Amino acid sequence: MTLLQAIKKGDTPDLIHAVAKAEGVPAVHLVDLLGRGRAVVPANRGRIVERPCAVGEGLRTKVNANIGTSQDHADPAAEMEKLRAAVDAGADTVMDLSTGGDLPSIRRAIIDASPVPVGSVPVYDAACSAVAGGGGIVHLSPEDILGTVERHASDGIDFATIHAGITRRGVERLREQGRLMDVVSRGGAILTTWMLANDRENPLYERFDDVLDIARTYDMTLSLGDALRPGAIADATDRAQLEELVTLGELAARARNAGVQVMIEGPGHVPLHRVRANVEIEKDLCDGAPFYVLGPVVTDVAPGYDHICAAIGGAVAAMSGADFLCYVTPSEHLRLPTADDVREGVFVTRIAAHAADVAKGVPGAADWDAEMSRKRKARDWKGQVALAINPGLARAMREGDVPATEDVCTMCGEFCAIKVVEEYLRRNGGDE
Repeated sequence: MTLLQAIKKGDTPDLIHAVAKAEGVPAVHLVDLLGRGRAVVPANRGRIVERPCAVGEGLRTKVNANIGTSQDHADPAAEMEKLRAAVDAGADTVMDLSTGGDLPSIRRAIIDASPVPVGSVPVYDAACSAVAGGGGIVHLSPEDILGTVERHASDGIDFATIHAGITRRGVERLREQGRLMDVVSRGGAILTTWMLANDRENPLYERFDDVLDIARTYDMTLSLGDALRPGAIADATDRAQLEELVTLGELAARARNAGVQVMIEGPGHVPLHRVRANVEIEKDLCDGAPFYVLGPVVTDVAPGYDHICAAIGGAVAAMSGADFLCYVTPSEHLRLPTADDVREGVFVTRIAAHAADVAKGVPGAADWDAEMSRKRKARDWKGQVALAINPGLARAMREGDVPATEDVCTMCGEFCAIKVVEEYLRRNGGDE
């Protein structure tokens, strides 16, 4: 029995109590969200997640960090370093997107070492196996693809990106309308190539019931992938993207009815003024399913700063109702990220998530800011560092420029506004 099936039966598993406590919400509220498909708790039955979390409506916005090898950089030790960097920086989940080296070994090592839920994209693995075997991705069979999904689930993957929404009709719509950037999703490119070469329907769509059987067996959450997401802001919210989103909404309903938890992945590259609309459309078409967005990146002209572009879009998306932000690193569009890139990406995305949580009134979010303001007013520098989203950076900046005995910083010094006014406010009966 899956977590969703247990809830619909009237049970409240221990996992739900633990997650509800961590989220600061009553267990009955989390049960209601899960039962209505408005939240998910990714937790494969085959492993114990040390730090499980819930993703969904009204909960703290969660942050995912992508790690994984490439064919040019296939060092498992480097990926373990990235995992540690992501978790230490506060990522709520990680995804293994490896495409180079011994993929099963790397995936299992990440699962075994990760205290947070782990996601993956099985079709990457299937494509890599096909290429390694000399046949190429067009020679994959539906059984090859579904078998890879099951191997990931049996290994303990908590949530898997399944590109089941891209269909032959969607690809034809893409060809008819034209796009500046065509298909930028790796999973989408693999399946588009397969469909065109074989003149057949996407096996993940055609055999979605088999996907559901696998997910139900292992209680693996499905993250329905946006294979036709826009990769340029000029392509955002076009017919191909929306065609796929309609299909994803239909598949999400089938997943819930089958007792499988499901969330929806979203764009991509979206200009700032269309971010809110993209979130609202997803919520309408997918009956409030948790929305997992990559960024969105709000301008295409800032390589090296795409983590900032994504944080801008992510803050607006989460404020508008998105539930889960996939980080973007400074190296997006340029190279495989380093551990330092991973760390920076997580911190910047957490800032966006928290800013959105304050805006939408998530319980406790604004309290953090208020406590920081109290520490600033008191010029309690140790307290400020402890409350900082990145205490290590705050401490290094403070200690590298100011004597430990000084109660002001080098920006204002003796003209510190707080210190100058403080004495006179008290003398005249103002604030203490």
